[in-house]
Amino acid sequence: MHPLAAGALALLVVFAGTWLLSIPRRDVSIVDIVWGLSFVAATAAATLAAPAVRARHLVTAVLVPVWGLRLAAHLYRRNHGAGEDFRYAAMRRRVGSAFWWQSAGRVFLVQVMAAWVVALPVLLAASDGAAHAAVWPSVVGTAVWIVGFAFETIGDRQLTRFRADPATRGRVLDHGLWRYTRHPNYFGDAVQWWGVFLTCLARPRGAFGVLGPLLMTFLLVRVSGVALLERSLQRRKPDYASYVARTSAFVPRRPRPAP
Repeated sequence: MHPLAAGALALLVVFAGTWLLSIPRRDVSIVDIVWGLSFVAATAAATLAAPAVRARHLVTAVLVPVWGLRLAAHLYRRNHGAGEDFRYAAMRRRVGSAFWWQSAGRVFLVQVMAAWVVALPVLLAASDGAAHAAVWPSVVGTAVWIVGFAFETIGDRQLTRFRADPATRGRVLDHGLWRYTRHPNYFGDAVQWWGVFLTCLARPRGAFGVLGPLLMTFLLVRVSGVALLERSLQRRKPDYASYVARTSAFVPRRPRPAP
């Protein structure tokens, strides 16, 4: 099987299984945890289907699972016992008794397609059976990925500690990495996928992998990340408007003077 098809099949199996599990649980939120794990499955499937596994293939075969496993573990610890996410709960109320089957397309199939596009750098890398390729893309891409991993991991850790402290209830996290960007974890997530793309750049058709980080960045900024969270935070936290005025939304930079 071609690695592109193997990755698609792995994603379809993972998300179909998650959909079936979500029905008796009445909790679609588990798809958020499975999002990271689905890339582990797609990477493994594409690597096994590769015409030849070279040392350079192992770069993406390691970076992507590390990202996916860390993200899944973090979301599991954060969401365990919290109930269904408000987005899915609202959809369930609107759709009613038809939600169990409508969620198959509106939630799970959409994630299959999005994950396949995001994973394109990995799948295209596995499709490359050439014996030789430039080394610099793997070096530069790995360095970029490490920067993104640090931002996402440290940002998540700082936010977890902040939320666990009763003294910070209702306040805005504006120190650490959060002083320079309102969403260091989302920024780090996007940067990691740009790093993965760079590791594949010297390979045949590797440039087409740019669709992956482009879609991931778009989703994080305009769809399920920054845009969605900002609307909620502005309603719940009176001080958030001041934080927005002085702090970059995504790309880190020095904060502006307080208004």
